[in-house]
Amino acid sequence: MNIIYEYTNVSGSQRLESYVEEKMALLGKKYPFIIRADVFFKKENTEDNANKECGIRLSVPGPRLFASSSKQSFETAINESIKSLAVQLEKQKSNYNTYHN
Repeated sequence: MNIIYEYTNVSGSQRLESYVEEKMALLGKKYPFIIRADVFFKKENTEDNANKECGIRLSVPGPRLFASSSKQSFETAINESIKSLAVQLEKQKSNYNTYHN
């Protein structure tokens, strides 16, 4: 699986990329039909502390999947986005198995 990173108002971070790769590897094992992941990191000035956003778009057979979360830390936002994608992937997997078995 290819993982592409994009940063907005945030400098690139090898630590964040390693964290994402670790989490995406787990998804990739469970859902081997994932082709590519585009990961977006964005920091915004907001009044509350939930100003670190992580969005993840997955290329899979069928429509692309997307999840985004804004939290106080990028790690928490990554976890929330991946949880949301896991739910979407499970639905996609049942549809995928229906048509390809």
